[in-house]
Amino acid sequence: MAPKGMIVIDRNLCKECHLCIQACKQGNIRPGKEFNQKGYRPVESAEGGKCTGCALCGIMCPEVAIEVYRD
Repeated sequence: MAPKGMIVIDRNLCKECHLCIQACKQGNIRPGKEFNQKGYRPVESAEGGKCTGCALCGIMCPEVAIEVYRD
């Protein structure tokens, strides 16, 4: 059984680089539709995603906008 994980994205830090989308092997992160305070559209976690808590998204994020939690 794969470990379960969860990510929390700080919408105000995200600058829409999409490196986390490319890093996520589970396809758990998608482009956002709403703008943040700085005029970027931050990424969001896909509903019903299958996050394993691998933390590749958090490692790739140059703005440290993603926190990863594991069960």
